[in-house]
Amino acid sequence: MPRIIHGNSKQQQRVEVSAGAFDYEYPEGLDLKPGSELHQRIIDEVIERANESHDVISRRFDSWNSIDQTLNAYMPTDMEEELVKSQDSRKPISIVFPYTYAIHETLLTYCLSSLVQDPVFQYSGVGPEDTVGAILLEKKIQLDCLKSKVELALHTFFSDSLRYGVGVATPSWAERYGTRYSKRSRGMLSSLGRFVGRSDMRIEEENALLYEGNKLENIDPYLMLPDPGVSIHRIQDGDFFGWIDQTTLIRLLDVEAQDEDYFNCQFLRKFDGHCTSVIAGDNRDFSTTNKRELDSTVKDRVDVIYMYINLIPSEWDLGDSEYPEKWLFAVAADQIVIQAKPLGLTHGMYPVVAAAPDFDGYSVAPMSRLENLHGLQTTIDWLFNSHIANVRKAINDMLIVDPYLINMNDLKSPEPGKLVRTRRPAWGKGVKDGVHQLAITDITQQNIGDTSWIVNWMNHVSGVDESMMGSLRQGGPERLTGQEFSGTRQSALSRLSRMARVISIQAMQDVAYFFAAHTQQLMTQETYVKATGRWEDELKAEYGLNDRVKVSPHDLDIDFDIITRDGSVAGTQNVQAWIQLYQMMLENPATAQQFDTVRVFKHIARELGAKNVNDFVKKQDVQSQVMPDEQVQSEVQKGNLKPVGEA
Repeated sequence: MPRIIHGNSKQQQRVEVSAGAFDYEYPEGLDLKPGSELHQRIIDEVIERANESHDVISRRFDSWNSIDQTLNAYMPTDMEEELVKSQDSRKPISIVFPYTYAIHETLLTYCLSSLVQDPVFQYSGVGPEDTVGAILLEKKIQLDCLKSKVELALHTFFSDSLRYGVGVATPSWAERYGTRYSKRSRGMLSSLGRFVGRSDMRIEEENALLYEGNKLENIDPYLMLPDPGVSIHRIQDGDFFGWIDQTTLIRLLDVEAQDEDYFNCQFLRKFDGHCTSVIAGDNRDFSTTNKRELDSTVKDRVDVIYMYINLIPSEWDLGDSEYPEKWLFAVAADQIVIQAKPLGLTHGMYPVVAAAPDFDGYSVAPMSRLENLHGLQTTIDWLFNSHIANVRKAINDMLIVDPYLINMNDLKSPEPGKLVRTRRPAWGKGVKDGVHQLAITDITQQNIGDTSWIVNWMNHVSGVDESMMGSLRQGGPERLTGQEFSGTRQSALSRLSRMARVISIQAMQDVAYFFAAHTQQLMTQETYVKATGRWEDELKAEYGLNDRVKVSPHDLDIDFDIITRDGSVAGTQNVQAWIQLYQMMLENPATAQQFDTVRVFKHIARELGAKNVNDFVKKQDVQSQVMPDEQVQSEVQKGNLKPVGEA
């Protein structure tokens, strides 16, 4: 059932806000003051789409919460187990058998190894004139990845896609301002043109642009608001895409002070509650996660709905255009519009990427690989915990006692080597029939063996085996032959390579494109990049032998192609076979003439794990020689010498 937002109390607050004394200059000459007709229409349109999207996405929350629970090592305790822990904290109680966690870590490790390499994103020029510019673009974006810690965002991005079936992130442009100090020399010029009386002066520049570059921000799948009319891999075909940001009033005021695109944040001070009604009561089950639960009664918390909408400005009273444009809106606390602007990006797309490695091509929230394992995981938990519960019960003595013959206080004493006394009526009659031990039958003794059988099936379903987890597989010597191991491992890696390749096509390619397009459009300052590593020879040939190369925005105005990774990792090929082929090439002169043995050697080195083979290549020093001009002209005419530009 769609949510109905009751507006009685909020309407009264809107009237008070509209009478506020805050003076804002709104973009595009629009009347976005709280209480205006346009302001209220934007709120209604955004919240209507947010409710429509959340009603679809929230149907997946119960399943996602169950996945969160399987990735934790504990279960909520019942009253019986709480009593056990209160009596003896050392006694085991129900836990989550962490095999899904092990599979998740293995899959995540493969994604990072195959997709996050140095450099993270690779580019090439379309034409010969674009070659150097593409190299500089790659270097600049790699520098952004280091400064913005993009690899950490990709770690969360991949983890969400494996855990929930979909990972979402937004590539954006970061600008950081602050105080900058610089050194300036002062003095006078003498009559001879010399600088005399020189001294250094420290200059302080406030509100200076300290850094600008790309960054990648994760969107919590529980808080995403996609268009339910399109599948998750077709975000760009949707009419809107949004998400909810749980922030604070202090942060919003800080952003408003530095970013002219924000406004109306001062009006939020007039409210006691800043939570949105879109996700009330339907969000993440915080009891199964380590994420801090935010209390909705905290005054400083603010829920902001960010939403990209493809709209016709004339129909929204936002302009005269009759053709669709993409706009960005931000609505805080369901009541205040704090951002409204045309997107204005040259690529004309929503700056949002999604990865769904196990998507079906139709669903907006597909099932994850871990979700397919949930039934087997809960079965393992039950087998393991029932065995633990049975053992816990069995180690406690179950006795039948005649209290008329036995001193019960002595029998209840838990101390070892205790002395149990008989009562006076039993003196001299023996102790044989005073206490009787009940027979104990462990019907769960096969449970641990059954868990191993289920674990094998989880490996088959997930495409992961023990060798990928860093442990030897169980079995006799006949199962550990090199040929059998190599064959099964390559088959398993092929399945994981398919998963990583899907992520590369769906998301990594788009992130690379957005980073490049944003850099070309929004970069304003010159910067320096390292000339070492990939393309070192090309950069030094173009700019000299310096280790640093200056990059200006004009240097990056080129046409580029994106080099996508295929999802494979080093070592997936049969390295031993390549080594044998390499030895045959060296021994056979005819083969050595037809094949480039150096490139074959580099390929083998990369498969063995060498990340940058070119670092080990000998650098050829240029030997200079001074010759008379006549001799130089003679050698040029003979063809023995050529100008540097023609060489």
